[in-house]
Amino acid sequence: MDKDLSNTQKIDQAEQLSNAEQSTKNEAREILFHVYDSLVHKGYNPVNQIVGYILSEDPTYITNHNNARNLICKLDRDELLQELVIYYLEGK
Repeated sequence: MDKDLSNTQKIDQAEQLSNAEQSTKNEAREILFHVYDSLVHKGYNPVNQIVGYILSEDPTYITNHNNARNLICKLDRDELLQELVIYYLEGK
């Protein structure tokens, strides 16, 4: 089958994600919001703390409050960055 290489191919993300992948994506979003709220509750600047964690992968940037540190350690840095870029660019 010959493909027309002169046109950009469009991939529908919803079609590409299996139910398990969509569940993982939703989990990453929920964990990030939970960590953010936990950092705010403890009086930290959540943006600075999360950026510090993403850059260094040092979990001590994240509070233990509400199990936030354990939750964020479940995620890969790639998952966090992907979720942040999607949220920022797509406004979701």
